[in-house]
Amino acid sequence: MDTILIKDLQKSYKTLDGKTITVSGWVKSVRSNGSFGFIDFNDGTAFKGIQIVFDNKLANFAEIEKLNAGSSITCTGTFVLTPQNKQPYEMHATNLQIISATDADYPLQKKKHSIEFLRDIAYLRPRANLFQAVFRIRSVAAMAIHTYFQDHGFLYVHTPLITCTDCEGSDQMFKVTTFNFDNLPKTKDGKVDFSKDLFGKQAFITGSGQLHGEAFAMAFNKIYTFGPTFRTENSNTKIHANEFWMIEPEMAFCDLNGLMDTEEDMLKFVVKYVMQRCPDELEFCDKFVSNGLVSKLNKLVSSEFKRISHHDCIDVLKSAKVKWEFEPSYDADIAKEHEKYLTEYFGGPVFITDWPKDIKAYYMKVNPDGKTVAAVDLIVPEAGELMGGSQREENYDVLAQRMKELNVDASKLEWYMNLRRFGGCVHSGFGMGFERLVIYLTGVDNIRDVIPFPRTPNNCQY
Repeated sequence: MDTILIKDLQKSYKTLDGKTITVSGWVKSVRSNGSFGFIDFNDGTAFKGIQIVFDNKLANFAEIEKLNAGSSITCTGTFVLTPQNKQPYEMHATNLQIISATDADYPLQKKKHSIEFLRDIAYLRPRANLFQAVFRIRSVAAMAIHTYFQDHGFLYVHTPLITCTDCEGSDQMFKVTTFNFDNLPKTKDGKVDFSKDLFGKQAFITGSGQLHGEAFAMAFNKIYTFGPTFRTENSNTKIHANEFWMIEPEMAFCDLNGLMDTEEDMLKFVVKYVMQRCPDELEFCDKFVSNGLVSKLNKLVSSEFKRISHHDCIDVLKSAKVKWEFEPSYDADIAKEHEKYLTEYFGGPVFITDWPKDIKAYYMKVNPDGKTVAAVDLIVPEAGELMGGSQREENYDVLAQRMKELNVDASKLEWYMNLRRFGGCVHSGFGMGFERLVIYLTGVDNIRDVIPFPRTPNNCQY
């Protein structure tokens, strides 16, 4: 008999009463009183599993009641509707085959485990309820992002992971080489001779697909990237990792206001998409991770995102009757405490626009005041900055001057500058760290717990 998946069973269970079915999967727990027992069972295709009832009429009853969590089994039995019970159905076993029984020292016993303990067994933690919820939500959120951009006419572009283009600063990028470090080729002045390396020059693992994305936006109008990104920051905060995923759309003939329209529309779409498809997972996270999570997500979907300049934000912060750890400044970034205050002050997400040009990147559009750039950060309640973007500088001469001011080597970016000479236009784009979105959707507060196998300073296990 063909096995039925739990996710399919959940869709058609009302038609299965009294029928014989077969399932294959894993034991979550076993309870037995010597004559009959219950198995909490799941096959990994749905967040909620099914209860299997077994009794001592089974020839291998003694083996079954001694099964540990994590054991794999195949079970054939009668499907029974139980509308009077908490679970609307269960399965009565007529044949149960043990595929592989776990050892007694299986780490995931039926008890509460700390996040830190589970993090140390990352290869097993997907079996725990928390990570079943988190990684289902992650998967659905990824699909939501692709759905939104595909439905809105964006081309999906695979920008290179190996690059010689410096977008975020080479000091933040991993270096790529085929050299033997014990025998490095040197130039006459004693420096490493990268002309003898595989690519004939120094290469990096990308910190952003933005610049290559801009090139494609000048041909396809609207594009997005969605892939792995790497940074060398030696940071041990809850929101930083050395390997993470980024979504980076770029749009031709789009100014800063159009950019914010897309950011807001996309975020609301993704949140609604996840809420519709992951109600059980979100309910679990609301109950066991972050009380009020579902209410927070509902509020975001119905919120009107505030738009305010950086200068006016500082006005608000300076007039607040708050003793700040970091004093707000018109010439500086805003701190986490400022982000929290602003989202509470405005009662929802906030777009902060027109940032001081001296603290922003060379590719951002310089405003007419000559002091600020057309950049925007989106901050959301409880999570802080979620997206960052800008209108890109489309004027060749202004871009060249900004690169000079910030000591960016224009000779390595001639192709990028030429986009302004060869049919350039007003264009904009933003970046969103995917893990930060998953943090927001689940209430889990550490990036290490929303990435399957996190890569952070001093941590490259598995």
